[in-house]
Amino acid sequence: MSDMPLPDPPSMIFGLSRRWRGTPLWVALVALVALVLAALLWMTWQHEQTQVQESTETAAQAAAADVRQRLGDDMQALQRLLWQSADGPGWHLQAEALLRANPEIIRVERRDNRFTVIDSVRSPAYPQQFSTIPRSAMSVDAEIACATARRFSAPAFSRSYFLPSAGGLGLEVVDLCVPQSVEGRTDTTLVATLALQDLLREAVPPEVTRRHEVLLVESDGTRLARTGARRGAGIFMADRLVDISGFTALLRLDNLGGRPPLIPNLSAALVVMLSAALSGVLVVLLHDVRRRTAAEQALAEALAFRKAMEDSLVTGLRARSSDGRITHVNAAFCQMVGFSAEELLGATVPPYWPPEMVETYTRRQAERNAGDTPPREGHETLFMRRGGERFPVLIFEAPLVDARGRRSGWMSTVLDVSAQRRIEELSRQQQEKLQAAARLATMGEMATLLSHELNQPLAAIASYATGSLNLMPATEADPPADLETQLMIRQAMVRMAEQAERAGRVIRSVHQFVRRRERLRENVRTTELIEAVLPLVRLAARRSHTRIEVDIPEPPPRVSCDRTMVEQVLLNLARNGIQAMEDEAVEPAGRELRLEVRAQGERWVELRIIDRGPGIPQEIARQLFTPFFTTKPEGMGIGLAMCRTVVEQHGGALDFEAGPDGRGTVFRFTLPASAPAAPPLSSSSP
Repeated sequence: MSDMPLPDPPSMIFGLSRRWRGTPLWVALVALVALVLAALLWMTWQHEQTQVQESTETAAQAAAADVRQRLGDDMQALQRLLWQSADGPGWHLQAEALLRANPEIIRVERRDNRFTVIDSVRSPAYPQQFSTIPRSAMSVDAEIACATARRFSAPAFSRSYFLPSAGGLGLEVVDLCVPQSVEGRTDTTLVATLALQDLLREAVPPEVTRRHEVLLVESDGTRLARTGARRGAGIFMADRLVDISGFTALLRLDNLGGRPPLIPNLSAALVVMLSAALSGVLVVLLHDVRRRTAAEQALAEALAFRKAMEDSLVTGLRARSSDGRITHVNAAFCQMVGFSAEELLGATVPPYWPPEMVETYTRRQAERNAGDTPPREGHETLFMRRGGERFPVLIFEAPLVDARGRRSGWMSTVLDVSAQRRIEELSRQQQEKLQAAARLATMGEMATLLSHELNQPLAAIASYATGSLNLMPATEADPPADLETQLMIRQAMVRMAEQAERAGRVIRSVHQFVRRRERLRENVRTTELIEAVLPLVRLAARRSHTRIEVDIPEPPPRVSCDRTMVEQVLLNLARNGIQAMEDEAVEPAGRELRLEVRAQGERWVELRIIDRGPGIPQEIARQLFTPFFTTKPEGMGIGLAMCRTVVEQHGGALDFEAGPDGRGTVFRFTLPASAPAAPPLSSSSP
């Protein structure tokens, strides 16, 4: 962008009004000529359209009469055939002659009063008729039409239906039923099948089909048959009803021609030419004024728009030429770095570059000028304010292109992300504090479990040690113990070792869980996560006589996670489920905690903790994950909030619902699945 100064708005408006002072008369003259020309052309065009539409209406009326006449001729021909003797070959010869004279009739059948086919003759033009679907399966419409014909003793048409043929093709046909009544009793009935497309082709004159597309459609718009040289334009159309002896359809004519041209005849062309010549003279007189005025107005609007847009931005804008000089900055950028536009424009080494980064930034700028378009995601770097304060910025760059399409520099959008970094750091510190508080709460509860669980092995060790001392000689003068006593002492020593190892396992499990480790994402099996917390879960379950069930598919799914934090989530949810089942309403025999693992597609793995407790009331469920909300007298209310935070940091979701049979609660959370660890490369690999 160039730094062209904005023109003075009052002087610009005065100049425009002075240039356009004599133009109202010209504008009125041009408008009058254009109005007269438009009115003449419109009336001529409307007249041409009316003539074409009237011609289409007349043709449609005549075509509908021809179709009705053709159908009437077909009925008379069938009535004549009906009174021919059915004995001998004479009837066949007469029927074949009828088919040749009326190509739209493709089949003639003689049926008795039970509607059974006695004899039939079909047109050689359609030898495969009723080959795909037999005639007996398509005679419902004919039966209905014949029932009507017998009732009124007059010919009757059936509804149209589709007659399929080989290759997925077919045609729309209609059946004509002509009954023969003898002494008031119907003896024989002739049923003729008419192809609607052939009916149109035979009934409509060629002069109509050359200029129109002729369609036979039902009342709902379904097309039955068509004829004509090509498709109609869909502009000038006319519909006429064809209704004869139960056959009802719309005959639609669609004119092949489109709308008439805007200048339909010579007189209109002369008027247009004279008006164009007059308008050309006016345009030449005003061309120079209009061109200069339009250019000035466009420039003023562009500058005003750019100025308003830049003043409204809180994002810094910076333009640099190909040699690295700053050619433009907006007010937001100056406020961001603390330097004025005069101090920045023309500088090749900007004052907002930290002194220790000048060499690096200069080299990066040279590489950018010699390279291609930078990536759209931008890059982060460090700037310096006037007071020396360093702050991070995010820069998005795009090439500046001149009027000839060549790159003339770079346009940069600069975002100050120092506040965002401070918020991220504060959020990270808050998360660490929350996790530390959760660990302290867990350590306190683990200490209670340790005091309960370690009493038993320590008491057993003390008991076995006392018994061993009693069995051993009190002084050197006492006789040595016999073999049985020695075996009892050895057995007591083994029991002491077992109890000591048990106490050590408890302490090691708690120590491995609560010690701080670096938060790293690992590719681990879900069995390892559950086995890591299972000893601590069993410690908590032993007091309430709760059974622990684990359901993991084979092979166990793998997840990518921070192992320590996910183990803490599992432990918190499992301990909550155990504590929920310590309610007096839950029988000891029904206390069961299930740990399940299920794969959810290829990207996610779901872990479920299912208890058989009394469930979660609705008023508590609404604020269950609210920090510092708890229903336990000794609770801190941060366990579930911490669990949800950990799961969401992994990209998953933590939720809960009632148990499968309405009892208990199911807590479930998802973790991103990971592929099995790749085997190590051999020493010969590059």
